[in-house]
Amino acid sequence: MRMVKCVLISLLLAGSVCAQQAARTASSSSATTRELTALLNQFMKDASTNNAAGFDRFFADDLIYTGSNGMVHTKAEIMGSLKAPKPAAAPAEKQIYSAENVVVHDFGGTAIVAFQLVAHTEHADGKIEISNYRNTGTFLRRKGRWQVVAWQATKIPEKTATK
Repeated sequence: MRMVKCVLISLLLAGSVCAQQAARTASSSSATTRELTALLNQFMKDASTNNAAGFDRFFADDLIYTGSNGMVHTKAEIMGSLKAPKPAAAPAEKQIYSAENVVVHDFGGTAIVAFQLVAHTEHADGKIEISNYRNTGTFLRRKGRWQVVAWQATKIPEKTATK
């Protein structure tokens, strides 16, 4: 009987420790999820206005970015494209980006963020085009802040974009 009590007490203690650890992990994960979701949403605003400072904060210097066309870019190339003069003859377009269905997997100092990027493009003639992309980013926490070190964008075909 004494052995049964010892086993029961051990199981109760182990369950309590596991529950406490799960609670700590969940609160840590939800804090990371909130932080990275806010960072992602700010980046969507920065991307909508081509805010170079926002790109600089979001992407790490050693970034590997694979665009939806399969081309690989560095942070320096992305930053250079933001500074490149736009042709004056090009009709004005307004783009607004948003992140939907955001999923964050927290691994401590590393996190994976996957989401659907929705691009709303208003053309000079008033026509609005909506494009959808599946994006996955790898974030590292360095010197107390999160930055993207790897990014993959894939265009979602029109007929499956709403699924």
